[in-house]
Amino acid sequence: MKLLVRKIHKYLSFFISIQLLLWTISGIYFAFNKIELVRGEQYKKVVEQPISLSSINFNIPNSQSISIVRRLDKEIVIVSTKSSRKYLDKNGYPLDKLSELEAIKSVESKTTLLPFQAIEITSEKSGSEFRGRSLPIYKVKSKNAKNDDINVYINIYSGEVVAIRSPQWRIWDLMWGFHIMDWKERDNINNLLLKIFSILALISSVTGLILFFKLDFK
Repeated sequence: MKLLVRKIHKYLSFFISIQLLLWTISGIYFAFNKIELVRGEQYKKVVEQPISLSSINFNIPNSQSISIVRRLDKEIVIVSTKSSRKYLDKNGYPLDKLSELEAIKSVESKTTLLPFQAIEITSEKSGSEFRGRSLPIYKVKSKNAKNDDINVYINIYSGEVVAIRSPQWRIWDLMWGFHIMDWKERDNINNLLLKIFSILALISSVTGLILFFKLDFK
């Protein structure tokens, strides 16, 4: 029995050794990098601007929530329902999307980055930096003080920053894919491969403990 346990531990450990190494490396990276910095929170400006509610002059239809924000130098109203979200000006009329120049100005006003190009994104892409965000969206290419390439994703109607993607985030995203064994989309933590390797790792650990404490098998 002891020989059987030894063989199970030996060959099982060899089989999953690469994934165990990737789990360890990615875990170390997560432990030594603050998620706030990975998400680019350090690039966001804390901007306080006055908003005049008296300028909002229309009846708001049925909604789940209402937000009043500033789009560049104007107040806008965001009306959210169960199935949609509407962006309205102060008179209740639907807003046009931001122009590319306005998108760049929005990033200038909301971050410490230096934006130089705006690109409208209208279609989903598996494993993309902007996955999980509502489309269409603007990708604003920017630089930080170290001349690193930073992509800022903003809402195409409100100008709100919805994601900041830096080289640090891209490494984090790659490590996350290794960690959950979903290298393409990097979102599915319930995939079959992860479940199988987790069970195998558990068996390897248990058999290693058995051998370490030298339990007497006959």
